[in-house]
Amino acid sequence: MKKILLSLFTGASVVSAVLMVLVGYSDRLNPVSYPMLSWLGMTLPVFIVINLIMLFLWILIKWRRIWIPIVAFIICYGPIRTYIPLHSHGTPPEGCIKVMSYNVCGYANKTFTAQQCTDSIVDFLRREQPDIACFQEDQNAGQDAYGRMKAIFAYNDTVHIKCEGESELFNTMGIHTRFPILKKERIAYKSTSNGSAAFFLCIDGDTVVVVNNHLESFHLSEDDRQGYKDVLKGNMGRDSAQAETKHLVKKVIEANVKRAPQADAVHEYIQQQLAKGHPVIVCGDFNDTPISYARRTVAKGLTDCYVESGSGLGISFNQGGFYFRIDQIMCSSHFIPYNCEVISTIDASDHYPIVCWMEMSHSTCEGK
Repeated sequence: MKKILLSLFTGASVVSAVLMVLVGYSDRLNPVSYPMLSWLGMTLPVFIVINLIMLFLWILIKWRRIWIPIVAFIICYGPIRTYIPLHSHGTPPEGCIKVMSYNVCGYANKTFTAQQCTDSIVDFLRREQPDIACFQEDQNAGQDAYGRMKAIFAYNDTVHIKCEGESELFNTMGIHTRFPILKKERIAYKSTSNGSAAFFLCIDGDTVVVVNNHLESFHLSEDDRQGYKDVLKGNMGRDSAQAETKHLVKKVIEANVKRAPQADAVHEYIQQQLAKGHPVIVCGDFNDTPISYARRTVAKGLTDCYVESGSGLGISFNQGGFYFRIDQIMCSSHFIPYNCEVISTIDASDHYPIVCWMEMSHSTCEGK
């Protein structure tokens, strides 16, 4: 009986190790070609915990077999580092610029009034004093948020996004900065309500391209979010929980499939700008986890600032039970990132802002 149990436990350990590796590298799969596998990256923390438990149990039961989870952790080092980097923070070098990305949710939050949200964000910006602030859902006509940004930043601009077939504004990509804005461009891709825009800034005589993104949302209704919470809390019967889970997974897959070509379009645009010699900074709400096709595709050829200088999970979406880092800051090799972090002290939106200090290491761009 002891040998049988040991064999079963060994098999379980091998299976959990293999699954962690497969999940860790699932971001190589294009959701358009492999839609049913596109959500696997969300489960990486679960398999990390399972394999840590396996490691601990092997130490207690039969330490010679600790190699099973250890080999898996070595193979999966890259994805784990992407999901949960560990860096200490120090003082950024003098001359760095401070970059912020923040989905301000239209300056609206169910807990607060529009006035309170706007005041909170304005006060936050005055305290943090970013040199470049990229906002998603930067629309707020009632409280004149755009006008109040002009009192903080010397240069401000937006790109408006409308739903397909609709005449009214749905989304706004905004930038607020102390650097002159030379021009702006919309990055073309298909979406019902999301978009990406590039703003060309003059920084110390160089033309720096700042790409602000709001990739395809999951479009979850309030009923969907409540259903997800009920599933997590076990407040549903078995049949209802299965039906709700299938419904949510379907929505996640549909969004992943739409998001993939958007990420491809953004990556292609970035490569075009790099080929012209422009330094590039990429910000935005990717609506996807660190282990995802969208994040990996956009990050190709760039430095993921949180992975290189952040620490911990960096959860940036804070409502509905979906606790993931879906907001990103990236940069080209012209910059060195420092102290990238998600600031969770402000709750004016359903997102937390992500900030990073950047030092321009060298300049090869046009536009001097």
